[in-house]
Amino acid sequence: MLEDDRIIRETGLEARIYGVVAPVAADLGMRVVRIKISGRNGMTLQIMAERTDGTMSVNDCEVLSNAVSPALDVEDLIERAYHLEISSPGIDRPLTRAIDFGAWGGYLAKVQTGTVIAGRKRFTGFLGPVTETGFTLLPAPKDGGGTEPVDLPFDAITDANLVLTDALIDEALKRDKAARKARGEPDDGQGDDGNSIDAANDNSQPDD
Repeated sequence: MLEDDRIIRETGLEARIYGVVAPVAADLGMRVVRIKISGRNGMTLQIMAERTDGTMSVNDCEVLSNAVSPALDVEDLIERAYHLEISSPGIDRPLTRAIDFGAWGGYLAKVQTGTVIAGRKRFTGFLGPVTETGFTLLPAPKDGGGTEPVDLPFDAITDANLVLTDALIDEALKRDKAARKARGEPDDGQGDDGNSIDAANDNSQPDD
């Protein structure tokens, strides 16, 4: 079974879908960031993924869509028609793995915890030092954050994502360009500002 190194994971049906999709993505050199089911367009299954170097082009989304659709059809976990959306994490990406917090150290983030810590469950601040069990969120009073640093354990986090800033945009585009150059791909000048594709899946059963 593919090891899940994320600290924020799905439950229920979304978790079962992750179990089907993650190995398919891994075979393509990709990893699943998040699985989310919503009521948009009747029902939408969003699979957020990225290549192991952090990039995810529109073509990558199409490749993954073509690979996971048959696997989902075989397992038949969703008993109604739904829209399949494959997307990149985008610049203001979710932080779902412990390594994400270190990789984006110094950038502004919003974090939510399942338990009250320092009198709150919602935090805004700059990502600081990371340990094996958690990280420090540094003050960001000008951005609606606290005035004191707070230590947050990974096992208490229920949601976390980067906040879109000019500095983050510049850094994300720089990393995307470097990753594409390392793979020998041309720079399209666009970067990953949230690529996605949609496909309709009709799982309705014919009448007898």
